[in-house]
Amino acid sequence: MTDSVFIAGFAGFFGLLIGSFLNVVIYRLPKMLERQWEDEHAEFSGKEPDLKAPFNLMLPKSHCLKCGHQIRWYENIPILSYLFLKGKCSSCLTPISIRYPLVELLVGILFAFCVWKWGFTAQGVAWCGFSAVIVALAMIDWDTTLLPDNLTLPLLWAGLILAALGVTGVSLDAAVWGAVGGYLSLWVIYWVFKLITGKEGMGYGDFKLFAALGAWFGWQALIPLILLSSIAGAIVGIALKYASQLREGAYVPFGPFLGIAGITAMIFGAQSILKLVGLNA
Repeated sequence: MTDSVFIAGFAGFFGLLIGSFLNVVIYRLPKMLERQWEDEHAEFSGKEPDLKAPFNLMLPKSHCLKCGHQIRWYENIPILSYLFLKGKCSSCLTPISIRYPLVELLVGILFAFCVWKWGFTAQGVAWCGFSAVIVALAMIDWDTTLLPDNLTLPLLWAGLILAALGVTGVSLDAAVWGAVGGYLSLWVIYWVFKLITGKEGMGYGDFKLFAALGAWFGWQALIPLILLSSIAGAIVGIALKYASQLREGAYVPFGPFLGIAGITAMIFGAQSILKLVGLNA
């Protein structure tokens, strides 16, 4: 018991570090994609892409977005640095979003849980990776309404490959049909809604994310997953509407709620969601 707690604690510490890196991914990946799209547009238009300073997950080094102060290593320790700096830039005293340490803490807790439940095994490590990608996708979608293929497609393929290797505990058949059913179900809903209203109710990234969840949990989990994500999305959407916090176009991204459903299924089991929403499993 002591050893398992120690290993889970170590995994949680490593999760804090991964969470810190995910904060970089969440902020920079959408901007990297925007640059890529601008360069591709210029190329198709017969223009030379604008020369820009390197911008990727490594460069430029982390800095304050207001004053440009380069963040030193001891200012970048997960959670502790935020507390030490009292949530402000050490140079210009601009407030730092509380979301940064919360993402670190969330990923740390999820990593500790995965290793506590499955041990330091291939299955435990796999679910740690699943958790990290889901958190990144949920936050990116909430910020930008984008679900990058750079994350959704590797998550989908990882689910299928790990099922084939017997790592996730889901049979390959269930994973394949879960991916197919996840994608096609939202694709059909998208086109029915568009034909009736003339509007797009969701994006193709949602199809891919739901397909990825189907690959990780199997086709049997699709109904519980979509039920929980829809209920959570409706509750948050209504709350935002009454608080007058809906973004332009009254659009609420669906990816974060698919992510919530995925994490819930990982922790409690997909079928337990049916009991959670008041249905019999």
